[in-house]
Amino acid sequence: MTLSPARVPAVGVRRLAATLYGYAFLHDLILLYPVYALLFSDTGLSVWQISSLFVLWSFTSLVLEVPSGAWADAFSRRRLLWLGPLLTAAGFALWVLVPSYGAFALGFVLWGAGEALGSGALEALVYDELDRLGSADRYARVMGRARAAGLLAVMAAMGLAGPVFAFGGYPAVGAVSVLACLLAAAMATRFPEHRKPAAGSDGWAATLRAGLTEARTNRSVRGALLLVPVVTAVWGALDEYSPLLVRDTGVPDEMVPYLLLLIWAAATVGGLLAGAGERLGTAGFAGLLAGAALALAVGAAAGTPAGIGLVALAFGGFQLATVLADTRLQHRIDDTGRATLTSVAGLGTSLATIAVYGAYGAAGSVTAHGTAFAWFTAPYLVTALILVARASAAKARP
Repeated sequence: MTLSPARVPAVGVRRLAATLYGYAFLHDLILLYPVYALLFSDTGLSVWQISSLFVLWSFTSLVLEVPSGAWADAFSRRRLLWLGPLLTAAGFALWVLVPSYGAFALGFVLWGAGEALGSGALEALVYDELDRLGSADRYARVMGRARAAGLLAVMAAMGLAGPVFAFGGYPAVGAVSVLACLLAAAMATRFPEHRKPAAGSDGWAATLRAGLTEARTNRSVRGALLLVPVVTAVWGALDEYSPLLVRDTGVPDEMVPYLLLLIWAAATVGGLLAGAGERLGTAGFAGLLAGAALALAVGAAAGTPAGIGLVALAFGGFQLATVLADTRLQHRIDDTGRATLTSVAGLGTSLATIAVYGAYGAAGSVTAHGTAFAWFTAPYLVTALILVARASAAKARP
């Protein structure tokens, strides 16, 4: 049967979305997530050795974040998307085959490199393909669902890790994680890519310069670049401390995972609402940030299990805001340096997240976790006020 010209874009969008959702799910279906710290400890690593691995992981991602975005613009985004999971798979295989500090370190370098290769390339490929199909307005909806698929995979991995570990220990958990990465790489080969890479031997350097020049000279792009890390970094870092916040409510330890699942479920719903949320203007986006911040402050400071419901609501709002901030950025970027500038936003997010970790370490040592969470809502309230002020100023201009 021959498709009519009107139906071809719709079919293309569905195929792109299906590939994206499958890729996002497999990318995060890593059963090693809940147990890799235990693997390091059981191998005999000290706390400072484990911490040094995390630093190495972060450093690798930071160093490669922007260059990998330029590579994606200069060469093939799809190639980076299937190469990244292969590097991660190799790192996980090293962990379970030859567990040692050296193997763990090399594994984190490979994992960090794999994550950096996909950062920026995925968003740029999806946006450009949707734009080619005349459906760029569906980017928020599609990426929101992709983020929800990734969160569902994380929850599935948390549920499966226990039984698989009981069956075969770390080798079994590692094998399933490697398999998920290999399947993600295979899924990435199905992404369409119709753009022409930059020509010439100077293609990578040229795209990097062009992207950074646009970030420096285009005020609209610069504002969107700054908004992404402001929205993403704080709640992304606070998520790492959410188990401690939940335990401080006084619930038994066996109840902590269930309340964490509530938070993750709310974040998943937030991603699914991205399509509807895109209709929010600047003032509406500011209201979303302020509302989520207030819910987080009240829920965390309450110190009760019921308060965790408000924390979950806040995380759902922040997930929605994260997708919308990325969407605002994609709409403002010129096609040539899309992956480069998205990676610049990713670099800003990584640096801001590290800063939050350090600030939380200082705050958490002198106050309760609920109070520390409440303090960290301040950046969102300030951002909301700035956005409202700018929206008011824009309306006042003739």
